[in-house]
Amino acid sequence: MRRLPWLLIAAVSVALCASVCLAAPVKVIRVGFFPNITHAQALVGLATGEFQKEIGANVEIKTFIFNAGPSAMEALMARELDLCYVGPNPAITCFIRTNGEALRIIAGAASGGAGLVIRNGVRIEGPADLAGKSLATPQLGNTQDVALRHYLQDHGLKAKEYGGTVRVIPAANPDQLTLMLKKEIDGAWTVEPWVTRLIREADGRLFLDERSIWPKGMFVTGHLVARREFLAQQPNLVKAWIRAHVRTTAAINADGVWARRVLNQEIKRYTTKALPEAVLSEAWTRLNITYDPVSDSLYRSAQWAYELGFLGKTKPNLSEIYDLRLLNQVLQEMKLERIKS
Repeated sequence: MRRLPWLLIAAVSVALCASVCLAAPVKVIRVGFFPNITHAQALVGLATGEFQKEIGANVEIKTFIFNAGPSAMEALMARELDLCYVGPNPAITCFIRTNGEALRIIAGAASGGAGLVIRNGVRIEGPADLAGKSLATPQLGNTQDVALRHYLQDHGLKAKEYGGTVRVIPAANPDQLTLMLKKEIDGAWTVEPWVTRLIREADGRLFLDERSIWPKGMFVTGHLVARREFLAQQPNLVKAWIRAHVRTTAAINADGVWARRVLNQEIKRYTTKALPEAVLSEAWTRLNITYDPVSDSLYRSAQWAYELGFLGKTKPNLSEIYDLRLLNQVLQEMKLERIKS
């Protein structure tokens, strides 16, 4: 019995230590993104120092560049990233693979900026004319691939592997450009700036702007996700990042000319080659930079992917994929309208 007080003290000490450890300040925040226009906030906000200003000089921002969503999500699952800008389908796949343990979507980044480009000389006047054609998408099961396959299904068509006549070819965006120039594909469902590049460099025409099939023309192209463990342990740091994200979004939308200049400088810094101004300007008209995650479109896209067989035999439960509490706190503090999910 005389030992009991000491045991209680030890137990309380352990609990306090655990609490302190969870709230302990970090020295590095690891952020992943792609050097493209759908991740504009990451590129512009880092270039202007907005993120560093919000999180403080004592925390180093360590950046990681990716060219594909699956590799970014692998890094997050390996606990090599804390935050990441990524497209919807890789985030959905990561969430499902880890039973909801790996990530939460904490803010939007981009809406729109995708569509079906048809090579000039190919006679396609309506959806029925896509029968028997060869169409490329960036990756099997990715966001644009799912959109194309659903669009075909909606118009009574199917990909060849499902017994239809449309040949759907997974091809990386640069390869799509080559294939169209060689007249080896009839079109491609892709994302900006490749929509514009196919139009300008491969003699294509925009057959379908994907905004036309979504309510109010809004659908998620990119969003900001957080590793769930990091979100739980460092909510103040994540909130500071979201605050800078919202401010950067506002700055981009307030001055598009300035934003495109900074964005293109950063694209050149990371890829060694800037986009032609005409390409960037045209692509910009089909894209909406936003902190709204447009959650309804993600749920609908996930339903399409499930119906097409990309998400397994059991319909996934995505009810906890969003955590917008910190975003809404920031919006309330800034006297902006809160986001409903």
